[in-house]
Order: sequence, then C-alpha cells, then structure tokens
Amino acid sequence: MSLSSDIVITGNKVFTGTTDQPVPAAILIRQNRIINVIEKEEINHYISEKTKLHDFGDKLIMPGFHDFHIHLLLGSMLTNSVQLQAATSALEAANLVGKYALENPDLPIIIGSGWDNNAWLDNGIVHKRYLDEAVSNRPVILYQAEFHSVWVNSTMLELAGINGQTLNPEFGEVVIDENGEPTGLLLEHAVGIVTRAMPMDTRHKEQLLEQFLQEAAQYGVTSVHDLLRLPEMSTEEATIYADFEEKRKLTARVHFVAPLNGDISEAKRLRDMYHSNMVQFTGFKQFIDGVITSYTAYLEEPYTNKPETFGGTVFPEDLIKKWTVEADKENFRVRFHCIGDKAVKLALDTFQEAQQQNGKRDARHAIEHIEMIKEEDIPRFGELGVLASIQPEHINGSSYEVFQNLIGEERMNFYMLQKTLKDAGATLVYGSDYPVVGLNPLTAIYRAVTRLDDADVCWNKNEKVTLADALRAYTFGPAYGAFREQELGTLEIGKLADLIVLDRDLFSVPPEEIMSTNVIFTMVDGKVVYEKD
Repeated sequence: MSLSSDIVITGNKVFTGTTDQPVPAAILIRQNRIINVIEKEEINHYISEKTKLHDFGDKLIMPGFHDFHIHLLLGSMLTNSVQLQAATSALEAANLVGKYALENPDLPIIIGSGWDNNAWLDNGIVHKRYLDEAVSNRPVILYQAEFHSVWVNSTMLELAGINGQTLNPEFGEVVIDENGEPTGLLLEHAVGIVTRAMPMDTRHKEQLLEQFLQEAAQYGVTSVHDLLRLPEMSTEEATIYADFEEKRKLTARVHFVAPLNGDISEAKRLRDMYHSNMVQFTGFKQFIDGVITSYTAYLEEPYTNKPETFGGTVFPEDLIKKWTVEADKENFRVRFHCIGDKAVKLALDTFQEAQQQNGKRDARHAIEHIEMIKEEDIPRFGELGVLASIQPEHINGSSYEVFQNLIGEERMNFYMLQKTLKDAGATLVYGSDYPVVGLNPLTAIYRAVTRLDDADVCWNKNEKVTLADALRAYTFGPAYGAFREQELGTLEIGKLADLIVLDRDLFSVPPEEIMSTNVIFTMVDGKVVYEKD
C-alpha cells in the first residue's frame, strides 16, 4: 500500500489533545482520516507529487472545536437581529428596537435578544407599551438574555392570539397587568405561544443552516450538539441536516436530541434513521427547572432577594423519573437542564434511580449548566458517570452583583464549579449555549482559564482550569459525550480528520490574548471548509 498522503498538515505547535503541551509534528491525512502523526522531519517519506502540504510554522494546530450545547436554527435566526445587551432601561431597549426597525423596513418581523431587566438601572417594568411606541405596524419579539422569557408588542400578541383570557401553560406565564391585559412579557413555556406563531418554511431554514455553517467554520467549530429551538424542541430540522449531508453541503457534524416526554417510539425511529458520519441522533434532553434571573431555577433554599420563592420543576418529579427510567432502559442518553442546586440533586437522584432499576451501564447521561450545586452532590457526578456539561461564557452573561443579589454571597462560592467537579471525578464537557452567548469557543476558553468577566471581575479564582484541560473539554469531552471518542476529539491515528489552526500558540501567549485569537484554517472530514486569506 502506498505510504503517501492526500494532505499533510505540519507545524511546530501541534496540540493533539493527548498531552498537556503542543509539540512539533506532521499529521498525515488520506481521504477523511488521519493515517499517522509523525515527526516533522519524516514527512518526505509520505509525500508524492499529488500531496497537498500545509506548513503552519508556530501557529497552533489542534482538534476542531466540538460544541456540546447549541440551539442551531434559533441562533442563526438571531445573528442578524437587534442586540439589547447594552440597554439600561426598557425605554432605551425600545429605542434600539425602533432604530433597528427604521433601518430594516423590509423585515416582516423584528427579532431581538439580550435584554436583562435585572441589570436595568431604573428597575423599569417590562411592558408592551414601550415597544408599541417604537414599532406599531410589525410584530416584535425580544428574547431575554437567558432565553427563558420574551417581551413582545401588541401586534405580536395579536398575531399569536394572546389576550386576557389566554390560559397559562404548565411552567409558564402570560403576565397580566392590573387591568387583566397581557403586559407583553411571557415566561418560560408561555414563550412557545408566540414562537409557534412565527412559522419558518423549509427554504428559510436552509438559509439559516447555510449561514450557521459559515459562522461555525470561521470559529473552528467542526461538530455541534443541537438542543433544538426553545421551547418547542421540534426534531423536524433533522431532515434538513440529512439533506445537506447527502448534497455534501454539511460542513459541521450535527448531533441532535429529542424532547424527553415519554415518547420512546419516536426516539427509536430517529435512532434508526440518523446514525451517519455527519448527522446523528443522540438521545433525549429536557428541562428540570428554569433560570436564576427569572426566579424559576429550583433551589434548596429560597432566593436571597425574594425569600418566599424557591423556584420549581418544569414537570412533576415522579414524571421526570418515570420518563428517565424508561429511556435509560432502552439505552438512550438523557440530558437535563439544571440551574438550581435542587434541580441538580433531582437529576442526580433520577440517574441513580435509573441505574438501580435498569442496572449500571456506561450511559453518559449529562447535566447541563450546573450553575448551583450543594457540596454533597459534587462527588456524585464521578460516582454515577454523569457528564458535567458547562458553558463557561455564562459567567459573562450578567454582572456578579446581580447574581449575588439573587442567591447571596455564600452560594456564589458554588456558582458554576468546573475545577472542583473535575477534581472530584466528573468529565467536563464544554459548549456555548449559542445564541444565549456567541458561538466563538475562544471566549469560553478565556473564561474557563481566567474566570474573569468583561468587567474583570473574577468569579471564584479557585475554579480556574488549565488551558490544556479547557481545550480538551471543548474537543475530546463532547466527543466522549457523543460516544465518538474513538473517532473524534484528538489528533491520533485512525481518527476522522477534523482539525483547526489558530493564528497564534495559546500556550505561549498571556490569557488576555485568547479572545483576540482567530481561526485561520478549518478542516472537517478531511475537507478544508475555511481558510483565512
């Protein structure tokens, strides 16, 4: 057999993921696989006149980023929308919306995100009247910073058929004013009432996917786990992903889930249908609770600034356990959104019960976010083999002061632990939660190794992890979470050729340079999908 390669990627700084430091090396690629990783000096034995050689010198070569937690089409839909993170009041946010509407007269609906009334200086009320004054002739829907509530105008309420008689869904609220009229604020599952009134045809979804794939390639994201649109979590996009794969247009691997709701037969159908190299069904996902900023995260002790409130669960606890035991029995993976410490405990108890009823197996169930946790639950991740799925960029989502007011200083010491969980035996798995935050993995890497937000406030310095561990949590960790560690996540013989090149060696620069680092080369399945001029 010929020793020659189709492509050789070589450089002085190759982070394979199998060691803690980059090394000089050459990666030999034939078709879509790595056939060897060798000393740089040996490449002449493996090159023919047909071999494409890329020498990246002192730039960092590493496995492609694998984002374990995104909402793909929702994020792409919001890429070109009005951003409200800088607004400090309802009026200021509405003015930004009005300005955006004037600049985009052809948009049939105004979409935005990022407002956070907890951080507003005037403690203003979220009300439709502000948006009605800004935009009266088109529907407006604005996602709150954590995407668990929306703020809409009267036109959007009318389009969705919402009025004073609209019934609240389970774990959701159409907020009503003193006159019995909707304020325009919808919480948790009530969000679905308006989002379902925003139909997207197949061509629109295809355009959003094309847009997403371009962005992913530029950020070096070679694999993703799509946790679907919120709150509907419809799996209908899978057909589009598969169609893109068939047409060889899919430039990132897509793993997707189904909502955990007791429907095992649909999951079996999806598992049988989607198990290709590029598109895979990977089990179930569901919400146990909400978020801290909406007082819907499920806490062991009450909120510090709202002592009558503990939050709660999306579904009854016995139903959560029943669904999980049934799914686990059929060898499906389950992933739970858990923000509050009592939600995390419930998820761990649920996985433990599934293990007791069905027998111990390598299930790789996961808990998402883990923003709060009780000390006694920390070792249970390692004991039960539950993945700790963390999104480090979330420490930059709101100010430290806002969270301290919500949960108090003592519980801030247990906010988004990562090093402590890892040291206790948990497998760390990173993702972005795009579009709650941006898709760029390097911002999360910066947060993970510094624990600094953009105001240079440190969120518990003891939770910093090493750069090598952070990179592994964004490459190997998600591959392990997808049961694909034998073919993805590191640069080793026999693995699929998913790799990226950064414009500098992260191991040789100060941490503050991480966020200004750029991806200059992205390869997926042996094909170059992005190359910066």
